[in-house]
Amino acid sequence: MPERDVTAQPGMVPADRRTAGTMFAALYGKLVPHPWHDPEHDAYQLFYQRSLAMGWLDEAAVVGGDDRLGASGLWGMNDAGWNHPLAAPGAGLISWFQVEASAVAGDRPLPVQPFLRCAMDATARAGTPHLSAIQILIPVQGLDASTRPPYAAVPSMLTIDWFAECDPGARTPVEVGVNSGRDPSIPAVAGWLTDRLGHLEQDVFVYGSHDVTGRDDVLPPPFDDGFWNGPPLHGVVLRGALSEWSCDAVGWLAEVIADSAAHLGVRSPLLITITRALPPEAGLIESVQGRGTFATRHRGEGTGD
Repeated sequence: MPERDVTAQPGMVPADRRTAGTMFAALYGKLVPHPWHDPEHDAYQLFYQRSLAMGWLDEAAVVGGDDRLGASGLWGMNDAGWNHPLAAPGAGLISWFQVEASAVAGDRPLPVQPFLRCAMDATARAGTPHLSAIQILIPVQGLDASTRPPYAAVPSMLTIDWFAECDPGARTPVEVGVNSGRDPSIPAVAGWLTDRLGHLEQDVFVYGSHDVTGRDDVLPPPFDDGFWNGPPLHGVVLRGALSEWSCDAVGWLAEVIADSAAHLGVRSPLLITITRALPPEAGLIESVQGRGTFATRHRGEGTGD
């Protein structure tokens, strides 16, 4: 299949298919290509095939009248690529993926964990990824907090036992940028959001501190402002530690933030950027070397996931 490095645009959705909205993931860092990788197997094809194999792809299509063919799933495929013309120079974009998320049941989160898992698996087919940051556009406007049952007020809390057996030495300091674009809702609820995160009975993400941020503190996403609710003017940066630096843990945290924001009345798409924080001595070295932009001062080699 041809490489798809075109400007991201919302996908076309059948009129009778209920969706939550567009999800977009961008993986940053370094990709060491596999010598055996066939360029014909591009990011779109790999992501599509992985989605299909795992049963995550929404294949439903109207074939005549009300007849439908294919299985329903977590998302419909839109686009993907290795490079993007709107990626920030020097940011280290290695792959990006865009889907239309299906509407979720009242006791389920948006499928960010499987979405990032699929993105990581597709990327790893082309090479060995060393991730420094993961950026996700999440359609919080597609969540209805009022439908959450009492046992699943934050549905992702039902899955915290998956992380219980993490290597204690794998805990990783991170910075989590949460931005609501032109909508000032995230700074307005920042205190309640951090309080909510701090009081959840979990240690997948241990919250430390936060700051309200502006546009200059955001890694520019690889899509234009009209694609969501940009530019990224209103945000907050959370500091803390993840139980491990993995797409599973990043996806879990993004799901929790999305549901918590929806509960607090946020109705805007959220741009969430989770960056693996450098040790203080590494940050000092980069400062001395004069690489002071957001994208470079947080870039570490890391391990594969």
